[in-house]
Amino acid sequence: MQASGYPAAAAHGQASAPVQVSVILPVHDAELWLDECLGSVLQQDFEGSMELSIFNDASKDKSMTIIEKWKEELEGSGILVVIGGHDSPSPRGVGYSKNQAIAQSSGSYLCFLDSDDVMMPQRVRLQHAAAVRHPTSIIGCQVRREPPNSTERYTRWINQLAPDQLLTQVFTSNGPTVIMPTWFCSRAWFSHVGPFDEGGRGVPEDLLFFHEHLRKGGGLVRVDQSLLLYRYHPGAATHSVLETTIWTHRVRFLEEWALPHWATFTIWNAGRQGRRLYRSLTAGSRCKVVAFCDVDENKIKKGFYCYEDSQERPKPRVPVLHFRAAQPPFVICVKLDLTGGAFEDNLRSLNLQEGRDFLHFS
Repeated sequence: MQASGYPAAAAHGQASAPVQVSVILPVHDAELWLDECLGSVLQQDFEGSMELSIFNDASKDKSMTIIEKWKEELEGSGILVVIGGHDSPSPRGVGYSKNQAIAQSSGSYLCFLDSDDVMMPQRVRLQHAAAVRHPTSIIGCQVRREPPNSTERYTRWINQLAPDQLLTQVFTSNGPTVIMPTWFCSRAWFSHVGPFDEGGRGVPEDLLFFHEHLRKGGGLVRVDQSLLLYRYHPGAATHSVLETTIWTHRVRFLEEWALPHWATFTIWNAGRQGRRLYRSLTAGSRCKVVAFCDVDENKIKKGFYCYEDSQERPKPRVPVLHFRAAQPPFVICVKLDLTGGAFEDNLRSLNLQEGRDFLHFS
């Protein structure tokens, strides 16, 4: 389906041979970064057939001029270029743009690229090889952040999760363990899971797709090389999504995907975040909470947390215990990498298995 505005334009001879990889590039007012981004497509060392599918989401800057300039050079190097878009007064959003770029493309595999990021030359080659081996997985990669000192804890988390943690840490506030700007997957699998939610600004379309991918049994694989320069700036679309929106989706997915496997559980953190999680749970899930645990002597001395806003009578009073007196499994509401290693040491001392005995939620 074409968007209103102007039809997709492709290089001549597009139908002559099947395309192996389509690079999916939504664009909205990206003139600051497009030259570097498109140059990185040209520099790919993948030897198979490749296509660039661009969807321009109502850009008002010089993005289209830059795209047209690069089109001839890309086509001259053998990369098919498909351009679609619309010039409505306002953009339709990232989910819509990605769906349109995918619909107008033809590759057997999809390589997602944000217009403010830069691919390393080996990205398509290495991720394509991984996707062929893992046809029902989302393939990611390690990243290099720009500026280098922005979001240091988050970048460390992206790059250093162990393979099993790609599945066990899917509930944290960091979002998808394989981050959207690095995604690569087969078209067949995308069609099985997708499309992206098209709710527009303020909708975490990547998180919603990620959850659906997991519901359908999809795997997660990270190529352990830095294959993307991942830019951080105030204008990034991710900043338009409210924390409360993401929180709600995270809690519901925790209740759907993890808590049914546990008859009871303990919330690790009797402070603000732990209490917030408790209050956010459905009544059925709250009934499974047997205790909070903590290291704060003042919270432990009080002995319980009373849920004052509850409609139940008497109001629920949940015990607060020292973590060594508490029973797993735990839903952990303590942010990692913020206590100088003290929390991590306490957790390791219990000899628990992540996924089976505890999950991270913060």
